[in-house]
Amino acid sequence: MHGPVAAQDEHSDAATGPGPVAALARILAACNAVIVFFAAIALIAACAILSYSVLGRALFHSPNYWQDEAAVFLLVGATFMSAAYVQGQRGHIGIEAFVGLLSPAVNQIRLWLVDVATLAFCAFFAWKSWTLAYEAWDEGQVSNSMWSPPLAIPYVLMALGMTLLCLQILLQIVIPLGRKARS
Repeated sequence: MHGPVAAQDEHSDAATGPGPVAALARILAACNAVIVFFAAIALIAACAILSYSVLGRALFHSPNYWQDEAAVFLLVGATFMSAAYVQGQRGHIGIEAFVGLLSPAVNQIRLWLVDVATLAFCAFFAWKSWTLAYEAWDEGQVSNSMWSPPLAIPYVLMALGMTLLCLQILLQIVIPLGRKARS
């Protein structure tokens, strides 16, 4: 897991002050705080739904045709929508084998290169997610279950979450560059 990079600890407030980058960072941080709250509720709801499903089948032999999909939709939404918050905390899993071997300056360059490569991948993923969401919406795609909820719901959550993740990564790339330009 990425821990805080030593050089970043002292610049935790790098996005404060005037300017469009700082404003975007504040808006994204506020948005992420709200999303994390609702993601936690979604996870609790998914647990409750799945527990109800198991108890309903075991005790009452009642069929479940909506519980699994509802839980999956909630889990997909919570996972993708909270990805930007996790990235903002540098909480995603990463291989840190070289961190102790490299100097802090080289580690900063390594982290920047990883962020650029990650942004490229996530931007592609977000673009494909938006096209998938549009197709699902335009064609009225629904799941193959008896409940048949629209597939646009999880696809939009996935696309929106990946877009927010791209914004978070972009900020993590731009803010250090702005700091270097000012110094």
